[in-house]
Amino acid sequence: MEDEKLTINLNIVDRFYPLRIDRKEEENIRKAAKLINDRVFQYKQRYADKDTQDFLSMAALQFVIKMNEFESKADVSPILDQVDKLNSDLEDYLEKE
Repeated sequence: MEDEKLTINLNIVDRFYPLRIDRKEEENIRKAAKLINDRVFQYKQRYADKDTQDFLSMAALQFVIKMNEFESKADVSPILDQVDKLNSDLEDYLEKE
């Protein structure tokens, strides 16, 4: 059965965006919008003299920094390189014995 599509109006910083999404993605998309709105609201409380675009830019920057941190933690290639080197060292050692 094909996934059901759903049309939602997503509110991000008092602007509404109509989106057509898979029903199974709705909760994640709404949570993402809420996180953006919450972060922008925090900036509005701290820096009343700034523009909404500034708040959105800072929120985007924070989210991308976090995403990069998670991606770098998920990168297992350095560990695999170490395992390969250890394996090679062990093979060399065993060949000498």
